[in-house]
Amino acid sequence: MKEQLINQAYDIARERYAELGIDTEKVLTQLQDFHLSMHCWQADDVAGFESAGDLTGGIQTTGNYPGKARNIDELRADILKAKSLIPGTHRLNLHEIYGDFGGKYVDRDQCEPAHFRSWMDWGKATDTKLDFNSTSFSHPKSGNLSLANPDKSIRNFWIEHTKRCREIANAMGEAQGDPCIMNVWVHDGCKDQSVNHYMYRELLRDSLDQIFAKPQPMMKDCIEGKVFGIGLESFTVGSHDFYTAYAAKHGKILTIDTGHYHPTESPADKVSAVLQFVPELMLHVSRPVRWDSDHVTLMDDPTLELFAEIVRAGALDRVHYGLDYFDGAINRIGAYVIGSRAAQKCMLRALLEPTSLISRYELEGKTCQVLTLLEESKTMPWGAVYDEFCLRNNVPTGCDYIPEIEKYEKEVTSKR
Repeated sequence: MKEQLINQAYDIARERYAELGIDTEKVLTQLQDFHLSMHCWQADDVAGFESAGDLTGGIQTTGNYPGKARNIDELRADILKAKSLIPGTHRLNLHEIYGDFGGKYVDRDQCEPAHFRSWMDWGKATDTKLDFNSTSFSHPKSGNLSLANPDKSIRNFWIEHTKRCREIANAMGEAQGDPCIMNVWVHDGCKDQSVNHYMYRELLRDSLDQIFAKPQPMMKDCIEGKVFGIGLESFTVGSHDFYTAYAAKHGKILTIDTGHYHPTESPADKVSAVLQFVPELMLHVSRPVRWDSDHVTLMDDPTLELFAEIVRAGALDRVHYGLDYFDGAINRIGAYVIGSRAAQKCMLRALLEPTSLISRYELEGKTCQVLTLLEESKTMPWGAVYDEFCLRNNVPTGCDYIPEIEKYEKEVTSKR
């Protein structure tokens, strides 16, 4: 009965959108091709499998909800459970500290593709393409500075680490027959006043030049800026300005993390600006609450506007989509599902906007018509289209995934 009601609601929605020149069947095809890169670190609060130490190096997580993944098998099981409740086909984003190290300590400058071979096999078996990140935090040599460290031995350690991560990412790309997207974010900065800003940035630029010197054809390089890291509030070496300039000069992908800007800045507005000069963008979508607090992504105004700007720019083939939050205060499977489905809903809303018609009105100076269409779009029956999308992908619609999450918690995560 419910399936029939969803179909009926979709048929009505299809007719409503057709009046505005929107083909919902085409939109559903586009949404099917919208692949999120799910972040592995939501399942275990960014602990990884290298050591049991606390997070350091400008990063932290909050909350202690029971049942987080404790090993690679539990992590994989949790990710597959979350994927089973999210419509579509999605990727997995790994940090280097999530390697399959076989119970042995492997220092960061010694990591190699062999430590991720089981992940590549798992990806093939589960139809999950992999993305990757170097890991500069939570290590004895992290300190306040890594790639920008004046100590050459420490700097070279992190350069070697990041070079090896590119080799791992390239091996992943070769194994899956699709380029692996690798992101570089380092926490480097100063807690208090500093007079050596130029020197630190010169060192970071030189480190990046060395890291990117060797071509790796089956991976793509991303670089990610930030306003500040925890305990490094006064100065960030890898700022948005620094990485935007570097990406534009060297043809690298710029990563826009929605929590990495001042509260009054709009990440959405950066899309049309930086795409004039960089080849592609990588999104790390989270929800900042007053700062880079990495709350679970919701269908809020900033995220809606971010995805709308991508569609309006005609840049669907130039943007990669990742999630980046690690909320340890709620059910972690639920966090995956809520955030992933929220991102999909934002993309769906953007695809269903009658952009061509609104654009024509705007160019004709018909501001009243522009505002009317933008407002009316908000209450169009987009939810019926998303329910249809879930139905066609054989995943629960609406709130029906809640019992699945509760059952998994009762039978699996509560016993950890």
